[in-house]
This record gives sequence, C-alpha cells and structure tokens, in this order.
Amino acid sequence: MSADISRTMIAGRLNIETGTFALKEVPVPDPGPGFVRVKVGAAGVCLSDVHLIQGLLRPKFLKGSEVTLGHEVAGTVDLPGPGVSSLAAGDRVVVQAGYEYNGVTLTMGVDYDGGWAEYLVVPAGVCVPLGDDIPFDQASIIPDAVSTPWGAIASTADVRAGEAAGVWGIGGLGAHGVQLLRLIGAAPIIAVDPIPEARARALEFGADIALDPMAGDFADAVKAATGGRGLDVALDFAGVDAVRAQALDSLGLRGRLVLVGLSGKPVTIGDSTGFSYARKQVLGHYGSEAHHVPQLVSLTRLGRLDFAKSVSARLPLAEAEQAVKSLDAKEGNPIRIVLIP
Repeated sequence: MSADISRTMIAGRLNIETGTFALKEVPVPDPGPGFVRVKVGAAGVCLSDVHLIQGLLRPKFLKGSEVTLGHEVAGTVDLPGPGVSSLAAGDRVVVQAGYEYNGVTLTMGVDYDGGWAEYLVVPAGVCVPLGDDIPFDQASIIPDAVSTPWGAIASTADVRAGEAAGVWGIGGLGAHGVQLLRLIGAAPIIAVDPIPEARARALEFGADIALDPMAGDFADAVKAATGGRGLDVALDFAGVDAVRAQALDSLGLRGRLVLVGLSGKPVTIGDSTGFSYARKQVLGHYGSEAHHVPQLVSLTRLGRLDFAKSVSARLPLAEAEQAVKSLDAKEGNPIRIVLIP
C-alpha cells in the first residue's frame, strides 16, 4: 500500500435489506493475488443504480447486506496485487462492469463493491488500457451506457448495414444506441420517445427520424420511413410493456425485437399467429461481452466515436444522493451523470 493513502475512504453504500443508501467511511481495500486497486477517476450513475436503491433490482450473488454502488468506472491503477504483471501503478484504465466466476456472471456495484468510492479492487483481467486520449468522465460510461447497446446491436441483434432499426427510449442507453447504429450503417434509424427533448437529442446523435409513440399516425410513419416493409430490428431500452407491444407491431418480415431494458414482467405476444407467420423473434440481452469494451475504447481513440456530449453533469462523490434523485426525476433530461471522487 502506498504510504500516503489513508486506511479509510468515502464510499456510496447501499444496504440491500433496509434499502438505505448513504455515504460511509470504509477501509481502503487491498488487492489480493491477481487483483488490482484502482484509484477512481470518474464513475457513472445509471438507472440500474436507481433501481437498486428503490429495490426494483436485487443482487443475486452479493455476500452480506451492503455493497458500494457503481458499475461504470475509469481511473488509474494504484496498486497491483501479487502476481499481476500486466498492469503497473499509474496505468490509465477503464473497468469492465463485471466478470464470470465459476460459471456465474458477477456485476460490479451489484454483486461486489463498485466505483462510487475513492478506490476499488477488481480482477486485473477486467481492466482495459485506456491510453491518454480519453478523459475519465467520458471513459467511465463505456462499460455500460455504451457497451450494453453495442452488445445488443453488434452481437445479440447482429445488425447489418442497410437494415431498418428502431430505438425505443432515448436515455443513457438509447442515445448511444442511435450513435452506434449510425456507426454500423443501419438505415433508416427511427428513434421513439414521448419526450420532445429526447427526440431532438436522438436526431443530434444520428437518428434519421424521431417519433412520438403516442402519435395517432405512428404506425403509418414507420411504414413510410421503411418503404412499407417495417423494421428489421427494434431495440427496447425502456423495459415497458407498451413499448414492447408497439415495437413488435413495427417489425417486418423476420424482424427481431431485442429486450435491453429490464422490467421483471412477463413478455406478452398479442398476435401470436401473426408473429409466427412473419417469423419474428424476441431476443433477450444483458450487459456486454468481454471484447466489447476494448472495441469501443479502440473506436473512440481512433475518432469513430465521441462521448463529449454524453456527460450531462459532473458531480462530486459527496453529492451521489442528489445525482440519484436527479436521474430518477430526469431533471434536465440527462444522458449520464458522472461522479468525481
């Protein structure tokens, strides 16, 4: 341990049993064999964090009743643990949001302590070299706000250039979904959101058309935009029953609906005969795969992606509770709020 590091630090802790979130003073963690300690440069605030605090999501593999939140993290390697030779103190890294252990996917900030803290300890293998080009606040959101839609688009949906794609919910994930669909060559890209500011954002991020899902001519507008064939891919980032029904209706022949937003509710297919006749598909999606974050870091460093517009606010770690409230209330219609320890 570095001599100038105090034995305690501030961390945003959630008690799963009581639903209480608070900033607490906790011991600075030490890395064991194969692990590294990272000094947090920035940590994103995600709607999943809000849902954890509200009890809508619960950890499956957490040991104990408390966890430090935060699964979007970038920072500097502070102390490599025994046996770690791939990373050195001072290396700038972005941290993958989880890893597989004994056949189980563990999520950082859910199943083990995350990055709403001054330091965190993670397996060396989840640290992706960042280089010097990408600021920590922009890099921190890559492991979920960007990699989750990228995984949904590039892997689960296997979107091809020229395919018509619809994006429901232009929040932190959906806005990047539009940007990534543009990168991959989907056309047209149809963004769907009831909030006018979100629709304007979608156009700014690269959508060809932005529609209000409540509009009476919604179905006709989708048909007109796709030359009557309907969507090849629909991405649900909202996790809402009405969205899924509308997205399914918007699909054309062999169209696939990818469920990215988590709701915990049953998926209902109203017209199952029409669904089968058109050979539609419903695909589940969660997080990203190990190769996605390195891909995105490379694309960003090469100038193919730019997340300067993605960080809506930067708040000190001490204001974590306010950040959660602002995101939950959609104050200012944020894409991502980032905490700076």
